Formats: sequence, structure tokens, C-alpha cells
Amino acid sequence: MDIVCPREVSMKRWHFFWLPALLVGSGLSLAEPAVPRSPAERGRDVVFREAMNPPLWSMTAYENAWKQWGLSEKPADFEQAFRERYGLHAAPHDNRGLPLGLLESQGLFGKGIVNTCLMCHAGEVAGQTIMGLGNSAVDFQTMFEELNAADGKNVQLPFPFSVARGTIDPISPVSFLMAFRDADLNLQKPIQLDYFPGVCSRPPAWWQIKRKKTRDWTGGIDARSTRVDLANLLTPFNSAAHIKKHEAAFADISAFLLTIEAPKYPFPIDRKLADQGQQLFFDNCARCHGTYGPGGKYPNKIVDFETLGTDSMLAEAITGRNLEHYNKSWFAQEVGPDGETLTVAQHHGYQAPPLDGVWATAPYFHNASVPTLYHVLNSQARPKIFTRSFGTGKDDYDPVRVGLKFSALDRAPDASAPGREHRKVYDTSQRGRGNGGHTFGDKLGEDERRAVIEYLKTL
Repeated sequence: MDIVCPREVSMKRWHFFWLPALLVGSGLSLAEPAVPRSPAERGRDVVFREAMNPPLWSMTAYENAWKQWGLSEKPADFEQAFRERYGLHAAPHDNRGLPLGLLESQGLFGKGIVNTCLMCHAGEVAGQTIMGLGNSAVDFQTMFEELNAADGKNVQLPFPFSVARGTIDPISPVSFLMAFRDADLNLQKPIQLDYFPGVCSRPPAWWQIKRKKTRDWTGGIDARSTRVDLANLLTPFNSAAHIKKHEAAFADISAFLLTIEAPKYPFPIDRKLADQGQQLFFDNCARCHGTYGPGGKYPNKIVDFETLGTDSMLAEAITGRNLEHYNKSWFAQEVGPDGETLTVAQHHGYQAPPLDGVWATAPYFHNASVPTLYHVLNSQARPKIFTRSFGTGKDDYDPVRVGLKFSALDRAPDASAPGREHRKVYDTSQRGRGNGGHTFGDKLGEDERRAVIEYLKTL
């Protein structure tokens, strides 16, 4: 397996996957470097090596996780088995045997482990580990449940973290934690906010951020905002002062974001066909997704639901009540370089993303409901119910249709099947997981579609 570590690795900044640390104590402080380094270098170290939240699980829970798998003895290859069960990847650096996305952390009750942003924002595709790629294999919900069980904990939340493997709910966890905070982030008796079980999101690629003025699927966040990401530290035992003192570290992470480059397509490209596809792309796709190469421009366009037609649940989960509470908080009092306050906006549509490195970012759409670029461009061919191997090798990648190989199914698992089995199957009839809309490629002929796909490999 190859390891792809771009020149710098950036950090996605809206998906708050450190929520589970709400169950434990305060995070670690960041040590000052002995030798001065650039903000981006410091940000890289934070992403890879700093456990900014306290442990969520004990080391014993990690070592005994296999007891939740129906096995009679611990596998000889436990570290690999752990990664495969939960869709995690081997760390390309010394991580004390833990996969990417888990770190040792010191808390009030001793040492344990905590999840970090790399759990969902370091992915494997076609045999390569790519930092900043959304993890299309992760099953955080299963890991959360089974490690809690191994620790003897039964944690009930008003929403699941995930309803489909390779996706996460980035909205409800933040709303849940914000309910416990007043405008200055001091703890308070929780207020009533909104939660939407079934929100489904595929984390956008980190390398896209430097092309954007606004970010995340709805385009509601100013791309220059730093404070918005400090919501990752909203565990209830973290004081307001603890959260605020990490603003400089998150500014370093913001600098780090701007240094990552999109990965290059690893298979042969038909350059003649790609040249034909470039003009077709310009005529049919560039108005929303931008142009590429020297002088390329990205329009930062938010497309309304009436035009786009894709599943709207993710955007609808950002309710007016939740947004009002957030925008009154310290997070939204950040002032940008032009003197404007960087609040979060509510949009009734989705931001058409830049397509740099799009070959690697399957499955597609904001909710991961479309397995390949071919199916993005041919809505009639999209599978209604499908599953994948959740392997990440070259044999699991489809270089013709460009995306992930899948198997269409006639029906979803029986209602009595374990949640883990349900999350392996993507059922597009379910709210939040619809694969309709974005029918703009339907007017293309098969040869034209193939040419556009070939061009997209070059981005």
C-alpha cells in the first residue's frame, strides 16, 4: 500500500467529530516549540500529534474491543482487525500502534484514547492513503457503541453519529453541545435545540478549502473563519477559557489548510479523449464548478434546491433556531480582515464544490449516495440500494466509471439485522440519503459522458 502525504496536510473545519469527548474531562494544552516554525508547520503538528480533547475511552476498552466482535480470543493481528472493522487506516508515522484518527490522551482519570479529525478526514483509495480525503470506509457509530460497551458504558444520545458507513452527521453533535453553552460559552442548563436523526454527510476534501470564499456543503461558513472550528472543543468539562485559549492553535490549522494539494490520478489517462472532454466540461459544468489549470477560476456558486434537486436534509438540519443561538455566541463574534463579523449563514441549497482531485472523492454528492462519476452524469443508472466491500485497494476502485465498485441489491437488510449491517447498505429511499437531482449530465451521450469523465481524471 502506498502512502500519499501531500506537501502539507490540511484540516477540515466544520465536521465536529470530536463530540464524543463530551463524556470526559478537559483537553491537553499545546506545548511551545523549541525552534520557531511557520504557522502551517505548527498546524500540521497539531493535526497529527496533539490530542486536544481528553480520552473518550480507556486503553483497556481499546485492547478488549475484540470481545464485542463475537470472537472467543483476541486476533493475532488485532491492530489490523481493529482498523478493518471500523474502517480506519494505518498511521504513516509513529502513533503507538493506534490507527489514524485515534490518539493517546491524558484525562482526569488517567490515560486513554480519543478520536481526532483524521478519523474522518484521512482516507484510502486505490491503495493509497491520502491525508485530507474523507474516509469512505469509516464506521464511527459502530466503534462508538462497541468501545463504550467495552468500557462498561451505555451512552444514549438524541441522534446517531452515522446511518451509513463512510458518512457522518456534522450538524446534530454541534447543536447538542451548543445547547449546554451560553453566548460566552459558559456552561448552562441545556436549552431546546433541533436534532435530525438521519443526517448524512460525506466530508469534503481538505484541499478544496483554498479555492473557496465560503465552505462546507451549504456554503454557510466564511472560509476565513477560525473560531467556528473551536466547536471541536465543546466538551462540557472544558471551560470557556479552555476553548478560547486554543484560538491561536486553530489559526495555525487554518494556515495549514491552505498548503494541501489535490492528489494526482494514479492510473493511465487517454489524453486525446480528455482534451475532448475539457470542452464538454466547459460548456456544461464550468459555470458551477469552475475552470482549471493556469488562470482557472472557481465561482463559489450556491445552487438552490429547485435547480439542483438533491436531498435537502443536510441543509434543512441547520435550522433558524440553532443558527440564531450559534450566531449570538463567541464563535460568531470573530472579525474578518475586512472588519466584517464572520457569522454562519443559512442557505437553501448546496455549494457546487471545486473538482480538483475529484477522482479520489467517491462516493459522490454531499451524502455519498452516488458511487461513481458515471452515475453522477447519468441519473437514470444510479443504484437505488447498494453496498460496497469497504476495501480501499486498487481492486476496489473502478477506473472506468471512476469511483468505488459496488453491488446493487434488491432490498435493504431486514429490520432485525444489527445496526452495523444496516450501515453497510446504502438505501437511497431513506430521507437524508436520496440520490436524485443533479441531472445535468443526462443530456450527454455515452461517448460525451466518457470524455468528460476522462477529463475529470486530470484535475
